[in-house]
Amino acid sequence: MEERLKKIRLLLLDVDGVLTDGRIIINDRGEETKAFHVRDGHGMKLLQRAGVQIGIITGRSSRVVAHRMRELGVDLVVQGSKDKRVPYQQMLEQTGLEDHEIAYVGDDLVDLPLLRRVGFAATVADGCDDLKEHVHYVTRRPGGMGAVREICEMILKARGAWEQVTLRYWQD
Repeated sequence: MEERLKKIRLLLLDVDGVLTDGRIIINDRGEETKAFHVRDGHGMKLLQRAGVQIGIITGRSSRVVAHRMRELGVDLVVQGSKDKRVPYQQMLEQTGLEDHEIAYVGDDLVDLPLLRRVGFAATVADGCDDLKEHVHYVTRRPGGMGAVREICEMILKARGAWEQVTLRYWQD
């Protein structure tokens, strides 16, 4: 698994159920709200500091997601994609990367085509049971509760970059 993680140059994520707990809260005005875990966001920033790109491919479209991704400096963002293979292929062409350089974290059957293709495939602890036999790793934490941070740390540590990107926190 460590050899796979060392090669990762792009972490792709689903949103609902991976970056969030999968619940969609809609208020009385029809406005959507989602909760994102701050540690997931921090893990994404640490990964970016190490030169690993972050992207999302999600089946739903949401202004909340667009806003959060802007906050995190994520510019590879595709929303409203029912067939994730199409934007995935476009991202490969755009970045010049190959399958073995991509990690993908998904939580449901719609993610299976990408999970079968990438160099490192993961699902969250509370992901669809049918996915768990098709991935390289199942996180200890559920979606929206630090699962993405867990993956980010794994990639950083496998690449030998953890100490470098966290050094400023340990210095006096």
